[in-house]
Amino acid sequence: MRRVPQHIAVCSVIAVLTVPSLVFADAAADYKGKCRACHGPDGVPSEVMAKSMGVKPLGGDEVQAMSDADLSTAIANGKGKMKGMKGTLTDAQIGDLVKYIRTLKK
Repeated sequence: MRRVPQHIAVCSVIAVLTVPSLVFADAAADYKGKCRACHGPDGVPSEVMAKSMGVKPLGGDEVQAMSDADLSTAIANGKGKMKGMKGTLTDAQIGDLVKYIRTLKK
């Protein structure tokens, strides 16, 4: 069995650890630009948004219980008073947002 040179192994580990961070950085930027105004900076809407628009906490049980497919559909097509993001965000960006929303679980 041939050994992998140490510098290649180290670079591979760094790449594997960095890629998810980059995905979340992009998803966090998309969240900040497209979702934060209604859903709040940490996924908790203001009392006004919750009452007047029916905005749910993204880290709460109701949203977290949704399947990834249902969350993706809600983001793409909208839900309730929420405008859909289809055409504004790519399918990949929507998928990354779903992963980001999962990190908001309380």
